[in-house]
Amino acid sequence: MIDLDLILKDKKEIAIGGHVRPDGDCVGSVLGMYNYIREYFPEANVKAYLEYIPRMFMFLKGAEDLIEPSESDESVDLFICLDCGDIKRLGPSGSRFNAAKETLCVDHHLSNTDFADHNHIIPDYSSTCELLYDIFGCEKITKEIAECLYTGIIHDTGVFRFDCTTKDTMKKAGILMDKGIDFPRIIDKTFFEKTFNQSRVLGHALEKAVRLSNDRIVATFITFDEMREYEVQPRHLEGIVSALRDTKDSLASVFLYELDPGHFKVSMRATADINLADIAVRHGGGGHAKAAGCEIEGDPVEAIANISQEIEALF
Repeated sequence: MIDLDLILKDKKEIAIGGHVRPDGDCVGSVLGMYNYIREYFPEANVKAYLEYIPRMFMFLKGAEDLIEPSESDESVDLFICLDCGDIKRLGPSGSRFNAAKETLCVDHHLSNTDFADHNHIIPDYSSTCELLYDIFGCEKITKEIAECLYTGIIHDTGVFRFDCTTKDTMKKAGILMDKGIDFPRIIDKTFFEKTFNQSRVLGHALEKAVRLSNDRIVATFITFDEMREYEVQPRHLEGIVSALRDTKDSLASVFLYELDPGHFKVSMRATADINLADIAVRHGGGGHAKAAGCEIEGDPVEAIANISQEIEALF
């Protein structure tokens, strides 16, 4: 276990960053760390850099302070990278990371490349937020920090449905609940509640879905034109791959959405005991054994066929 307080000691300028297209665990861990430093190291000038986050996370303390990342060679005493498997996934914040005098990475991705000066990487943990629970220590977790960590845990465990959930995960979540957080609201507002347009585009994606590999893989894709038609952004598509995963008798799901013409983000999920991170790494991505992602060029139908063949080879 790293001694976070020792690393933070005497640091005057601190930057925090997470991966591009931040999800619940990324948002929760970045804001959890931001609030921890502001609470216990008030003399430090700390800034948190994240791409635009969905409105549903704006109730978290410090969300309004998040700064849109941009390329910069400005040096800070410490850059803390959270929930990010490699420096490329930091996006524009990578330049700040490279210019920092000292760096720390806390992460749970199986594909993490140990790219910081201090690395605390435990793939067996459900989420980066669960790792931060141990690093901070229960007694130093305020209600506001607890809201951040609980948000990250429920998102990376699928509200405790995924098999990355352990007895310790549940115990820690229970202690966070005892901090006085409104946990039913956090679950409803950030995990289950969707806009009408999100529900419409989910229905469209499911209508287009196909079954491959003797019905063991369910896959679909959404183009940029379809996102424009349904008036949604990439951040509104996060739940589609999980909806595919829930299909009866399927062992894996694949979802693509278009970032730029012919350039697709690939998300993969599995219920089978396979390592999707191996496939993601081959395509320049990363992730976990049963939840991984990458980016790919070309026709989406061909891409789904090729990715499905790679998954089938793991069965």
